[in-house]
Amino acid sequence: MMNHRIIRLCIPALIAWSISAAAEEWTFRQCVDYARTNNISLQQSRLVGETAGLSLEEAKTQWEPTLDFTTRHTVGNSPWSESDKNTYNGTIGFNAAWTAYDGGARSAQIKRSRLDTQIASLETDDVMRTLETDLLRAYLNILYCKESIEIYREAVKLSDAQAERCRQLMEAGRVSRVDYAQLQAQAEQQRYNLSNATGTYDTRRMELKRLLELGIDTDLRLAPVVWTDSQVTDSLPPIAESYTLALHTDKKLEALRLQRDATALDVDIANAQRRPNIAITAGVGTNYFAPGEAVGTQLKQSLNEQIGVALSLPITDGKKAKTAITKAKIQQLNAALDEEARRNDIAQNVEAAYIDLRATQSRFAAAKEQLESARLSAELVDEQFSLGLVNTVELLTAHNNLIEAQHTLLQARFMAMLDRKLIEFYRTAEINL
Repeated sequence: MMNHRIIRLCIPALIAWSISAAAEEWTFRQCVDYARTNNISLQQSRLVGETAGLSLEEAKTQWEPTLDFTTRHTVGNSPWSESDKNTYNGTIGFNAAWTAYDGGARSAQIKRSRLDTQIASLETDDVMRTLETDLLRAYLNILYCKESIEIYREAVKLSDAQAERCRQLMEAGRVSRVDYAQLQAQAEQQRYNLSNATGTYDTRRMELKRLLELGIDTDLRLAPVVWTDSQVTDSLPPIAESYTLALHTDKKLEALRLQRDATALDVDIANAQRRPNIAITAGVGTNYFAPGEAVGTQLKQSLNEQIGVALSLPITDGKKAKTAITKAKIQQLNAALDEEARRNDIAQNVEAAYIDLRATQSRFAAAKEQLESARLSAELVDEQFSLGLVNTVELLTAHNNLIEAQHTLLQARFMAMLDRKLIEFYRTAEINL
C-alpha cells in the first residue's frame, strides 16, 4: 500500500519536472549535446561506421578455412526391371578449403577495411563538426532576432507616444491633421515591422528545432548570451597560425589522408590479380546403396579421404588486371587532389572568417558612433517638435535613423561574434558561448 502511495506522489512530481525541463532555456552546449544524440544525419553516419566495422570482420575471416557438409539422397524406380525395381543411393561428405596464397590481396583488403572503419569514424566526426557550426549560426540568429524584436517593440511604444502627443497638439491647433496622420502611419509601420521580426524569429526557431529533431509542440527558448564590446573588438591571432591549427583539427582532411592511403592499398589489391593463387583442399565422405550390403559395412568400405593442392597461375585475363590497376591508380591521384582541394577550402574558410571579422569590427565601431549621434539627434528633434520648430517629416527621419542605427549595431555585434567563434572553432575544434 505504501508503494502505491509513493508512486501516486512521484507521478505528479515527474510530470512537473518534465514540464519544467521542457520550458527551461537551452544553452548552446545543451543544444550541441542533444543534437549529438538525436540528430538523424548524425545517427545515419554512425550506422555507416557500424557497417564498415562489419566489413572489417568479414575481411578478417578470409584467413580462415571454409568447411561445409554435403549430403545427397536419390531414389530410383525401374518398373520393368527383372531384378530390383526400387533403388536408393545416399552420399555424405565434409569438404574443407583454405587459400594459402592469393597474391597479398587478402592482407591488403584487411588493411583497406581497417582504414574504412577509421574513415567512417572521421566522417561521423566531420558531420558533427558541420552540425555544430550550423547550430551556432541558428542559435545566434535566434538571439539576434529576439533582440531585434525588442528594438521594434520600443519603436512601437515610441511611435504610439509620438502619435498621442501629436493628437494633443492637433487638438490644441499647433499641428495639422496631416502631421497626425503621418505619425499614425509611422506607428502602424512599426507594428508591421514588429510582426515581420516576430515571424522571422519563429522561422529561425523552427530551423534550430529541425537540427535538434524536436517536435512541433516543443517550446524552444534559448538562454541569452552577453558579450562585452572588448570581446567584439579584441585583436585576432595570426592568420597563418589559425590556418596551421585548422589543418590539424579538420576531421574531413584527416579522412581524406586516410582515403589516399586506402587507394594505395587498392593498387596492391589490383596487382594481386597478376600473381598466382595457391589453395589447399581436403575432404572426407562415404556412401550407401540399397539394395546392398549392411549399412554399416557400406559406410565403412566406401569411406574415402582426400587432400589436394591447387595452383592457379594467371596467363591472360582480357586485360582485367591491367584495367583494375589503372583504375586504382587513377583513384589514388583523385584522392591526392581531394586532399589538396580540402586544404584550399580550409585556407579559404579561415581567410574569409578573418576578412569578415575585420570588416564587422570596423562596422561595429562606426555603428557605435552612429548610434550615439542618432540618439542625440532624435532627442533634440523630439524637443524641437514639441516646440513646433520642426515638422513631422524631420521627426520621423530622426527616429527612423535611430532605429536603423540600433539594428546596424546589433547586426555588427552578432556577425562579429559569429566570425570570432568560427575562428576559435577552426583553431580548437570547440565552440563556447
